[in-house]
Amino acid sequence: MEKSRIGIIGLGGISQVAHLPVLSKLGNVSIGAVADIEKNRLNQIAEKYDIENTYTDYKEMLVEDNIDAVIIATPTNTHKEIALDCLNHGKHILIEKPIARNVEEAIEINKTAAEKNKVAMVGMNFRFRPDAMMIKSLIASHEIGEVFYLKCSWMKQQSSSEKWFIQKNRSGGGVIIDLGIVLLDLAIWLIDYPKIISVSVQSYRHKTTEVEDTAIGLLKFENGAVINFDVSWTLQSEKDRFDLTAFGTEGTAQLNPLRAYKKIDHSTTIDLTPSQSANPKNLYRKSFENELKHFIASMKGQTQTISSSHESLERMKLLEAIYKAAETQKEIIL
Repeated sequence: MEKSRIGIIGLGGISQVAHLPVLSKLGNVSIGAVADIEKNRLNQIAEKYDIENTYTDYKEMLVEDNIDAVIIATPTNTHKEIALDCLNHGKHILIEKPIARNVEEAIEINKTAAEKNKVAMVGMNFRFRPDAMMIKSLIASHEIGEVFYLKCSWMKQQSSSEKWFIQKNRSGGGVIIDLGIVLLDLAIWLIDYPKIISVSVQSYRHKTTEVEDTAIGLLKFENGAVINFDVSWTLQSEKDRFDLTAFGTEGTAQLNPLRAYKKIDHSTTIDLTPSQSANPKNLYRKSFENELKHFIASMKGQTQTISSSHESLERMKLLEAIYKAAETQKEIIL
């Protein structure tokens, strides 16, 4: 089988922790080239993974290297330019979340991907967690009835300590665009994208100046469902914490740890939880492995793209409403 040649632009934390280790072990892929503006890091990564072609200017990589697709893992303010350059050079792209800083940039990326007939996927790895896929299956098969309420939370340190990360003109926002977009993408995907009718959000800047470090919000849907969420870089907790609970008319399912129960009558409850639960570290790695495998399959035309630039454009529109609700401190009707 001919291997797909993948290039990576940006060799920071997510590339080192997830993309490079996973891609290096996939049999149908080769890491054809890498690009990073920091030459020392570039050379260290190339030596570690035996990558021959290295570039400090990604544009040279697009011109000189025969690669099929590119993973973009750079600061958010560079996503649009790099994505458009890659697409215009005939490359499929996987952009680490968020797709861009705002709706306008997301529109340009999505439009160009459609014009060039190339896959533009955005890294929403939570969808690819095995436990999340299990809950998606339970909800889709109505094992817990109609889901009417999802409660989800994610508290962790900033995903990056780089200065750009808390500069609004470069990052597009704070914890909402960092953690909130992934959490809400997962929750909305689980209940199969019902129409959102309103958004209410309260945000805080306890440790930051330009962007929010904590946010609490409520989304209401046309079908009567509600999502309550909170995300924070600064709320005090013993350790990083992510959890989600889906309440249905006949049962409940939750993530991290995976649990599922179904009420039969007033005195009988069935435990739907799988007998073996994966280690959280394995779930994290597996989510990226599944995501990257899906990206490769979709760029080969073997499956329809999940978490496409078109879907991400809709998430950016939601994000725009969330930030408006936080700024005005009013419920925003969509």
